[in-house]
Order: sequence, then structure tokens, then C-alpha cells
Amino acid sequence: MAERRSARIQVVKTEKAGPPVGPYSQGIKAGGFVFVAGEKGLDPATGKIVPGGIEAETRRTLENVKAILEAAGSTMDLVVSTFVFMTDLVEFPRMNAVYAEYFKANPPGRTTVEVKSLPAGAHVEITAYALAGPQRRARAAGRRQRR
Repeated sequence: MAERRSARIQVVKTEKAGPPVGPYSQGIKAGGFVFVAGEKGLDPATGKIVPGGIEAETRRTLENVKAILEAAGSTMDLVVSTFVFMTDLVEFPRMNAVYAEYFKANPPGRTTVEVKSLPAGAHVEITAYALAGPQRRARAAGRRQRR
């Protein structure tokens, strides 16, 4: 059972995104989707929240999401849903302006909530679900041609 399960679930890791701050994976690829764990504005080089306020932190958070998606063979254009957690919704318009830069056409569904605090002293955390990307179809098409 464990072997079959691991064949369908792939852990996604990249050094281009901030490291996890606990016992979880940056992302999981399974069932035609990529599930990106709650990313924060952690600088991949230092492992610390980037300075510069909510705009810089949101940008770094989304760059981390993007890096994990790319490591899984997906893209920001294939994101279907996000969950945004913020410690202060007064900063929502500034976070939202940066968020809009990453999702210009056909933005994904989104839920945004205010929380009391976030790990690592973050002020924003974003979880994303995306389609896994076209490489699966390309391999299947290649198999059909060889038969």
C-alpha cells in the first residue's frame, strides 16, 4: 500500500523558495494537482522574513509559491485557488495590489482571512492549489505513439 501511495504522491522541494518552518512539505503533487503549503515571505538565502513591509513580504511569498509550482512543472497561470492569511486586514489593499501583479488574467478563486499571528513572524501567508501542468499529457501522448 505504501508503494502505491508514493507512486501517486510526489513531494515537491526547491531551494528557490523559503524553507518550511515545520514538519511539512513545500508542495505535494498528486491527482493532477499541485498543493503548495502555506508560503510566507521567507528569503530562500537567509530563511528570514524579507524586510520592507507588506508589499515586499507579499511579493516574496508569491515568488516562493511560483518557485514551488515551477519545481512541480506547473505555473501561476494554472493556479485555481488560493487562501491568503493576514495578520492585519487594514493592509489588504496593499497586499491585493501586489497579488494582482501575479494573477492578471483569469485570477484564481481566493479566500482571505485575518488571523491573530503567523509562524516565523510573517504578516501574510498564501496557500495555492494549481493544475499540475501539461507534462503528464505529453508523456501519455508519447506512450501512445510508441505502441
